[in-house]
Amino acid sequence: MQRPNVGIGIIIQNAKGEILVGKRKGSHSPFYSIPGGHLEMGETFEEGIKKEVLEETGLIIENPVVIGVTNNLRTFESTGIHHVSVNLFTNKFEGIPKEMEPEKCEKWIWVDPKHLPQPHFDASEFAVECFLKKQFYIKSQT
Repeated sequence: MQRPNVGIGIIIQNAKGEILVGKRKGSHSPFYSIPGGHLEMGETFEEGIKKEVLEETGLIIENPVVIGVTNNLRTFESTGIHHVSVNLFTNKFEGIPKEMEPEKCEKWIWVDPKHLPQPHFDASEFAVECFLKKQFYIKSQT
């Protein structure tokens, strides 16, 4: 029996209240998305997201906190790949975002979370919605 994959994503907020999103390439092209990836066997959510953020952006994050869970059915309907994502938040980080994996991400930009660039990856969009509404779970729209 097939089961969903576990994704992890993080909302990184700067002092201006903006959040970090990347313009994706490859399998997630042409979507914008918060930093993230897949949870590896034996990792905590916090360990996994710290690793992903460093690999993707070069940022060192501190004190990531779980803020929500999303069931990414829009992507499932379009690709047949089902992910459940655990979403975290931090506003404590060191460094300036860089394209550490240029084959996967074209650029990193700071944006107003109320005005996300489009097209936007559903897991990321739902994570930001959870963050803005201060809700742990929002029923996914397909």
